[in-house]
Amino acid sequence: MKRVFDLYKNAYSGLSPSTWLLCIVMLVNRSGTMVFPFMSLYLTQSLGFTIGDAGWVIAVWGAGTVCGGFIGGKLTDKTGFYYIQMFTLLGGGLMFLLLGQMHSYAAICITTFLLSIVNESFRPANAAAIAHYSKEENRTRSYSLNRLSINLGWAVGGALGGFIASKNYELLFWIDGFTNIGAALLLWFFLSPSKNKASAHAPTVKLAGGTSAYKDKAYLTFIVLTMLYAYCFFQLFSTMPVFYKKELHLPESYIGILMAANGVLIALFEMVIVHNLEGKRSALQYITGGTMLLATSFLVFNILPGAELLAISAMLLCTMGEIFSMPFMNSYWISRSSNHNRGQYAGLYTVAWATAQVLGPATGAQIAEHAGFETLWWVIGAIGISTALGFKWLHMRSLAAPQQVPTAEVKS
Repeated sequence: MKRVFDLYKNAYSGLSPSTWLLCIVMLVNRSGTMVFPFMSLYLTQSLGFTIGDAGWVIAVWGAGTVCGGFIGGKLTDKTGFYYIQMFTLLGGGLMFLLLGQMHSYAAICITTFLLSIVNESFRPANAAAIAHYSKEENRTRSYSLNRLSINLGWAVGGALGGFIASKNYELLFWIDGFTNIGAALLLWFFLSPSKNKASAHAPTVKLAGGTSAYKDKAYLTFIVLTMLYAYCFFQLFSTMPVFYKKELHLPESYIGILMAANGVLIALFEMVIVHNLEGKRSALQYITGGTMLLATSFLVFNILPGAELLAISAMLLCTMGEIFSMPFMNSYWISRSSNHNRGQYAGLYTVAWATAQVLGPATGAQIAEHAGFETLWWVIGAIGISTALGFKWLHMRSLAAPQQVPTAEVKS
């Protein structure tokens, strides 16, 4: 028992106080995430719009997130991660309150687009802040802790959101808005530059290999591969639950447990696994293995028989793939950035995920509807394996040509 305790103690030790404080801010913020998961139901059940109308609103949200990734990355490099986080948390909170008061379709679309831009601009700034507060030897664990906060927040927000939505949809906007504002107040109280020396923006430096993420060919390749990975991953929360219900005939309660198991397993094991792997191999090697596991998690549906055990096997493979890949994706893009251009790198990384979040569920659903789930899983599996081979190629290329590194990186 003591060995298990020491294992977890070591996994969580050594992280800076500012990293922990930032994760608390993220936990408060994500615990109020209730509007987006229930947006379609709100539009159709409360306001009486059609499913098609609701779909366009979700698409507008997705378009805003892509814009927000670019804008947030640019502004982070110019003004610093703290100020962008403050603006987006406060602005997003007020925009959620405003959106709840909109009832015409045009006003909802416009407000949703502006809200998603502000909301998503937070991500590059937050990613740059985590890098700033961490050290090279624990950077991957710092991102894993942040992911833990996000997963816990989503679990709380989703559970409470479902209960609240059954009573009053408009309360979702108030709670989402005030948790954003509350997170901003916590950020100001604990991590403002005037109160926390670690939040001071580090001096800018120049890169030996270039100054722009948009000219880093290896990184642009990584971004395309990440988008393909995310395209496959988002099937987990879109087409896969429908497959469980329609093809495997699993009850909603069982499907809910499977979805929750993903977050629980990550919360229990990711930090420990990352702690034992960090620094032992190239990040791209772990990403390659994780991507292969993700691809396999979809292919098993066409290979193995069963229902309940098959669904459990797929979820376990997908979760392990997520643990082996996502934390080290953050490590990779951080390793190619420096203080003066970190926002650009974080912005492109955010855009990759935002684009996949728009395209993945939409096109996956179309393939399933017109060609069947079996075809969908072959397609997703093939994309996943090709993406893994792409990450493998990128790793081999990095061995032949050393990656760009900062000439004078300032330690935080």
